[in-house]
Amino acid sequence: MTLPFVKMHAHGDDFIIIDRRGQDDSITAEIARRLGNRHTGIGFNQLAVVLDCTDAAARIKFWNPNGTALQTCGSATRGVADRLMHETGADSVVVRTDRGLLTCVRASGQRVSVNMGEPSLEWVAVPLAEPMDTLALPIEGDPAACSMGNPHCTFFVDDINAVDVAAVGPALENHPLFPARTNVHFVQVIDRNHIRLRIWERGGGVPLGSGSCCCGAVVNGIRRGLLDDTVDVQCDGGVVTVQWDGQGGVVLTGSVEPIMQGTTCAF
Repeated sequence: MTLPFVKMHAHGDDFIIIDRRGQDDSITAEIARRLGNRHTGIGFNQLAVVLDCTDAAARIKFWNPNGTALQTCGSATRGVADRLMHETGADSVVVRTDRGLLTCVRASGQRVSVNMGEPSLEWVAVPLAEPMDTLALPIEGDPAACSMGNPHCTFFVDDINAVDVAAVGPALENHPLFPARTNVHFVQVIDRNHIRLRIWERGGGVPLGSGSCCCGAVVNGIRRGLLDDTVDVQCDGGVVTVQWDGQGGVVLTGSVEPIMQGTTCAF
């Protein structure tokens, strides 16, 4: 079986898009693992599979490079929206993910905004293993947790360069407090509208950026009273903007750019 694909990135957070509209969804965990291998496959942080949908322009399913499914991906959602808007010439599009219906709009330049929906703040929705205050987890470093459709654990640190993310990330991802594992963020607050963020991504390692992690980190920073409602997030690969008024959906805005397109084999 051959699969046409488009590869894109959002400030280095790279993903591939496979459009299966009008066809069956043939992507399996094994295929995702093979395509995600950076040595023997294409390589990506996430795989987005675009499917037919009756109440939106398309439905999107997401895979990690290790073959695990994930519920949301802000970067790849914006990439799919960019491609769909190019198809129609429209400046907005609605797509369906496991987060529900998400509205995406064209912003200035090569940027796309997506309303990622409201964050989940209760322990059972993150999910955590037992009832507790999600603003103060009983883990060394006093992190906060929330869900953007996938779990997020945020540490606020004085010097982000002093954190060995690759060394501490795996144990935190698999901490027994997180039955579904978790994304891990390390945040240095520069000022109330600007943070520096480094990430250990559940099922993916250390990426140059992550849209949903940027959202989760800002949400937890606002809940802690550290940030205003519009924040520029400096990741290793570049800057995105996150807006949240404390009640409604979280809006993520940043650039998305195509890298290549081609056809790959999936056996």
